[in-house]
Amino acid sequence: MNLLLDTHILIWALNEDPRLPEKAKELIMDPDNAIYYSSVSIWEISIKHTNHPENVEFTGKELSQFCQEAGFLPVEMRDKHVFALETIEREEDAPPHRDPFDRMLIAQAKAENMSFITHDSLLPFYDEKCIILV
Repeated sequence: MNLLLDTHILIWALNEDPRLPEKAKELIMDPDNAIYYSSVSIWEISIKHTNHPENVEFTGKELSQFCQEAGFLPVEMRDKHVFALETIEREEDAPPHRDPFDRMLIAQAKAENMSFITHDSLLPFYDEKCIILV
């Protein structure tokens, strides 16, 4: 299975953070799964590091290097990902969610036929089969 990791799952996996759910560990460690990270996550961390370096201690470039060292595969932003963004559906009565990075990551997973691994409880309200809540 091809797995695209949400930014927080990616960071937790790289840091061996105890917050990484067991289900996510199992999926990431399964040798039958290919693990991907997105240029969207690199962009997100670059912005957060620039705005709040005291909270995000590493740069986007460093995150990219860590991902490559871990053997994770990159997914670069492409037009078809932007077009998939326009097809994402969300339940009408869902709580508000305005994170553009999450929306782009879901769109990438959808466009590339990947499973998107997240711990964000607001994301399953997107009615998309690619989302796996861990």
